[in-house]
Order: sequence, then structure tokens, then C-alpha cells
Amino acid sequence: MLMFPEILQAMIVGMMIAIPAILIYKKAGLNPAWAALVFLPVFGLLIVFLQLAFQAWPNAKKEG
Repeated sequence: MLMFPEILQAMIVGMMIAIPAILIYKKAGLNPAWAALVFLPVFGLLIVFLQLAFQAWPNAKKEG
């Protein structure tokens, strides 16, 4: 019974990270399912940041 508050707290913190990641993926024109990577322990958020930083965004404006 004592674990319930910790699980609830972990879920709230996880959603505070996942929801903005989903919105960023949608605005970038990428599949928002990739935001689920933030739930990987240790390297999940790093993978999301690296993917968004180095992948070509389909919605990016073309310079020309």
C-alpha cells in the first residue's frame, strides 16, 4: 500500500516529460510514438534529444 504514492508520482513525472515530447514530435512532422523512448531508464531522454537534434525534420522550411 505504501508503493502507490511513489508509482503515482512516477507516472505524473513521466507524463510531464512525455507529453511535451509528443507535441514536439507532432510539430516536427515525425511519428509521436517515438516519444515513448523517454521511459527508457538512463538513456531514454538522451536518445530523444539526439534524434530530434540530428534527424531531418519533414516540416522544416526549405532555405532557398
